[in-house]
Amino acid sequence: MIVPFHVAVTSDDVADLRSRLSRTRWPSPAPRTGWVQGTPLAHISDLCSYWASGYPFSEARLNRHPQFLSVVDGVTVHFVHVRSPRPDAVPLLMTHGWPGSVVEFFDVIGPLSADFHVVCPSLPGYGFSSAPTVAGWGVARTTDAWAELMTRLGYPRFIAQGHDWGTSVSTELGLRHPSRVIGLHLVPPLVAPDPATFGALTPAEQSALDDLAAAADGDGYSFVQSTRPQTIGYGLVDSPAALCAWIVEKFHAWTDGDVLTRDQLLDNLMMYWLPGAGASAARFYYESFPAVQAIFRGDGSDAPAVPVPVGCSIFPRENPRPSRRWAARRFTDIRYWNEPPRGGHFAAFEQPELFIQEVRACAAALTTSGG
Repeated sequence: MIVPFHVAVTSDDVADLRSRLSRTRWPSPAPRTGWVQGTPLAHISDLCSYWASGYPFSEARLNRHPQFLSVVDGVTVHFVHVRSPRPDAVPLLMTHGWPGSVVEFFDVIGPLSADFHVVCPSLPGYGFSSAPTVAGWGVARTTDAWAELMTRLGYPRFIAQGHDWGTSVSTELGLRHPSRVIGLHLVPPLVAPDPATFGALTPAEQSALDDLAAAADGDGYSFVQSTRPQTIGYGLVDSPAALCAWIVEKFHAWTDGDVLTRDQLLDNLMMYWLPGAGASAARFYYESFPAVQAIFRGDGSDAPAVPVPVGCSIFPRENPRPSRRWAARRFTDIRYWNEPPRGGHFAAFEQPELFIQEVRACAAALTTSGG
């Protein structure tokens, strides 16, 4: 069964959030300037002040596109679904990651629906998808749930698009349900650097390795969420300031410049705050991060080859940024590869026009090459 869903922001929700923000017990400022020890006090206190007194709590903005719920394998899956007016439109399944949400896609869904039937689910435990009550809800089980959801929507075959966790989920669809997948659009593909190339790296490959090494000191969030998600979850669910600081740090680190407005950042935060999803979203790391890390940190020889057609977009401030020859070891049928001039980890959010161009160009390559 599929039922319509409407995000509700009640006066009680707003009053509770404002009360909690007003009673925040702030830590002392970090002795080192900038973001090296985490989100600066001045930055987060200013943003939380705006969240409490300036942010427009708008249900209309969070309900810009039709949303629905469907129970799949015991989890209530929340998703956006916009059918194209074109009778020959291709279904496009778009999956977000952490610390994002379906809000990342809100500016691209409308334009893309001119050509695609667009489906954007919230990962289990994210947004208004319910928190799994049993262990094991990681990438593989989510993949099976997405395949079932697309069946219920009447889409026997589709393009799977994703970034962050969405990259892993989309890739797993190509492995577990290859007959369902027309092709993948990965931003970027998840592959390990190829040690065989280390003696003759291109400048771009060397830059990618340097940036990976430089970003290692920001990996603490992933180790916490993949080992003790419940512990950090108490703060993320109880304190809007803690949630804001935890998530906004990654938007600062992973975007290509100051391109997102405060309202956009807070719209995304509302998808964690309203349903109390901070802990359940973190648990996804516990279930899946070790396996993903093993693929990326290894030499790539153990990662299963992905046989379905693939297109890849490598945005310049993304990290990691694999080269095509690294990716080709795992993805054996690459039909589209491009490196846009701007954009970071949240490409659809940061650069919607470029992202739309990438999706359309990739889909054209997948569907005109025997996909």
